[in-house]
Amino acid sequence: MSHSTRIVVVGAGIVGASVAYHLARRGVAVVIIEGVAAGPATGAGAGIICPWTGPVKDPACRLGADGARYYPELISMLAEDGETGTGYQQVGALCLAGEPAAHTGTGARAGGAAADRASLREIEAHMSSQLPDYPEIGDISVLPTGVPRELFPPLAGELSAVWIGGAARIDGRAIRGSLLRAAARHGARRVAGTAVLTERRGRVTGVVEVTSSEDIEADAVVVAAGAWTAQICAELSHAAARTLAIGPQRGQIVHLDVPGADTGPWPVVLPAYGPYLLAFPPSRVVLGATREDAGFDDRVTAGGLSGLLADAAVLAPGLADATVVETRVGFRPVTPDGLPLLGALTDGLVIAAGNGPEGLTAGPWTGRAAAALALGERLPADLRAFDPARPLRWPATPGD
Repeated sequence: MSHSTRIVVVGAGIVGASVAYHLARRGVAVVIIEGVAAGPATGAGAGIICPWTGPVKDPACRLGADGARYYPELISMLAEDGETGTGYQQVGALCLAGEPAAHTGTGARAGGAAADRASLREIEAHMSSQLPDYPEIGDISVLPTGVPRELFPPLAGELSAVWIGGAARIDGRAIRGSLLRAAARHGARRVAGTAVLTERRGRVTGVVEVTSSEDIEADAVVVAAGAWTAQICAELSHAAARTLAIGPQRGQIVHLDVPGADTGPWPVVLPAYGPYLLAFPPSRVVLGATREDAGFDDRVTAGGLSGLLADAAVLAPGLADATVVETRVGFRPVTPDGLPLLGALTDGLVIAAGNGPEGLTAGPWTGRAAAALALGERLPADLRAFDPARPLRWPATPGD
């Protein structure tokens, strides 16, 4: 496709913003349809970049690792475009082997499949085995009891951990804003509203923006609408589009202010169970997150909030006097097999959604890949595991 190609991107979370940025930076004419529904995942997500704790052979973990590797290059590109306030910083992570008390059941679970951790040495060995392929993991070392609290002062004193030096944090709202502003500087047009896909003879030909009734023709459309992706595609004639298995998983997240603390250099805390802890300057700590099958219900609930705070009190008793300043709710886009949807679904349509809890880690790389696919280019990475047309069904529920 030539640079005169027009591509519509439906969705403006981390993936959609990345698609638009990578296309616009290459001179492609881009229209971004920014959804207006409450609860987008990017705006709520905590922004932990530490994808290496999961099983090495899992395709989603490899995608996350590719995303972590890509971040420094992306941050450099954005800086060239005048965007320096992304919140990206390499702060390291504390991967905990155990907690001082039992998990209280918020549904939060950190570290992917590595959550059933038997020992610090096993964690260290797992991480070290990946260093030849992923040197960006950085320094790995076992920290004895008490040392984690020196690095993250509110933690319980009896905790030990494995240090992962290459872990980083990102501010989801900030990186999204940077990508969208930079895309606009390169000529992308932003439209807030709801998109309905149009098609002709089985080919997706563009969208209609419902509020204004604007008909926008396109050479290709990328749907990166997160948990709303299936709704966007539901009216297409293509059978696979009508049966996309992707939907919302509610995550409730708590933001605390720690009076008098300089939290900027504090590392990420990844327990086996219970809430992760993530610090941002000047004095903020984020607790998250629940994982709930609650549809598109964007309420902050007493059970979700109390569960997170109770778990945090055990893991980090030093946060007891912190001020609750904000709660956020986001709908992670999830699929039945836990793998994202990334690829061409039908003629003229690319799907890029479903990174689940790894959205802020894998999102920018996913967006770059989707941009290339929309232009008809081949990628060096094997994306077959993420084929959006693969047969997927949600588990049966009682009464079905």
